[in-house]
Amino acid sequence: MVKKLLAFIAFFLGTLVFAEEIHFDNEVYKLKFSALAPQTSGYGNEYFKASENVSNWTKMVGVYYYPSEDNPVKYAQNFDKTVENTDNSVLLKFIENKKANKAAISFLVNGCENNKKYFEYDIYKFEKHPVRGMIVIKYAVKHFFTDDSEIANLAQQIKKDNDKYLEMLIISPTPKIIEKDINLSE
Repeated sequence: MVKKLLAFIAFFLGTLVFAEEIHFDNEVYKLKFSALAPQTSGYGNEYFKASENVSNWTKMVGVYYYPSEDNPVKYAQNFDKTVENTDNSVLLKFIENKKANKAAISFLVNGCENNKKYFEYDIYKFEKHPVRGMIVIKYAVKHFFTDDSEIANLAQQIKKDNDKYLEMLIISPTPKIIEKDINLSE
């Protein structure tokens, strides 16, 4: 009887972890990937729309914990330099608040997936973790296009919405890090 009760409790607690959700821009994202990152010794959590996953997505939210990074602004400045020096990316905006030790960046990366070209619109927010280290929140959207003539329209729409999404991410609450390995492909 005790074993059955413990098995039920373990199943129930495991289900609670899988039920984690993030609401952003009037959409719901479910936790579908979580893993310990060997290079940072912190967990990364990735949230996707219900029908999407880590290998097939159009929108996602990531929450990454860097326990040994204590200066989010300096880290973001280095990240900004990397974006600016990468051939397939274009910096849109970099914001820093040295007093609050927070920063945000938005940029575009072009890519190709299954012979479909896309621009990935990324926003990252860098901030201190309440106990130790740094938290990075990422919002990403893939904009697929079939014809180069669509690029101008995509660029105009992204430029028009960039400040809105930056502000939304900056003021959004920081989700709790889930320190558990999860890989749901559904």
